[in-house]
Amino acid sequence: MKKLVITDVETVQFTKVVKNIKFFANMNMGLLEKILNRINYYQCEKGEKVCKQGDPGDAFYVVNEGKLLVSVREAFLFSRKLAYLGPGDCFGEMALLNRAPRNATVVCEEDSKIFVLMIDNFDQVLEENPAFALEIQKLAADRRFELDHK
Repeated sequence: MKKLVITDVETVQFTKVVKNIKFFANMNMGLLEKILNRINYYQCEKGEKVCKQGDPGDAFYVVNEGKLLVSVREAFLFSRKLAYLGPGDCFGEMALLNRAPRNATVVCEEDSKIFVLMIDNFDQVLEENPAFALEIQKLAADRRFELDHK
């Protein structure tokens, strides 16, 4: 992953993208700006792994551009495709909340740009914003249910 500088254009894009994510939707601009100050921005190439099943959960991701594939390894050689992610989709919250290994592998299907909130910064945002913490927990529970029933 290549780290990019977040310009005013990306700031506006981040704000637009996260307003469509349910746990960000009710946040005011002041809170979004606090979160944005802790966000990193990366470019990933087609075929690049963003995270790997079994690795420690160390970040929360929001897709700004591109297409990513989420898959789980069920047997030694076989993987099952779970979903495709695109602009506005997020992932990684379960591993951060539970401090558990990643449940899935995420690979770029095409060149992509993603916003990344690292675990230390994520913890600070949760501590400062109980409503955000509650919404993240709800999202993680929904994702766990979906994963268990696919």
